[in-house]
Amino acid sequence: MAKESSFDVVSNVDVQEVDNAYQQTARELTQRYDLKQTGATITFSKKDESFSISAPSDFICSQVRDVLNSKLAKRQIDLSALRWGKVQPAAGSSVRQDGSLVQGIDQETAKRISKDIRDLKLKCKATVEGDKLRVSSASRDVLQQVISTLRERDYGQPLQFVNYR
Repeated sequence: MAKESSFDVVSNVDVQEVDNAYQQTARELTQRYDLKQTGATITFSKKDESFSISAPSDFICSQVRDVLNSKLAKRQIDLSALRWGKVQPAAGSSVRQDGSLVQGIDQETAKRISKDIRDLKLKCKATVEGDKLRVSSASRDVLQQVISTLRERDYGQPLQFVNYR
């Protein structure tokens, strides 16, 4: 009998790299000429893995978000790992926007991925294990086919394929 091969589908973000991008963004807010005197601020909580942008207008808030996105992209952080809330009015005429990092695969997304794997009608098995999904099969070619199919689809968050054995 052939040995079962498997891999895990996970969605993880390197929080240290995100923190580094946040530090660069905060520094740029104090140095960039068009953002320097605006009073715009950005905060990042490592514990909650969330951002908070405070700005005098919606336009400046989007500028700060663009700066953060460029810093994250330079550090190979997939921007789909960041969920932004709605822009909310704050004290005075300022606005605030909160965002959070997506870590792990939630149950609904895991079920959708599992259903998509079953719909391929390949000889493999997908099981949900907490915040990850394990796909196993006797054939490594089938696993490669599953990986390539999952890379083509969009699940609203970045997926990584680890523990391939």
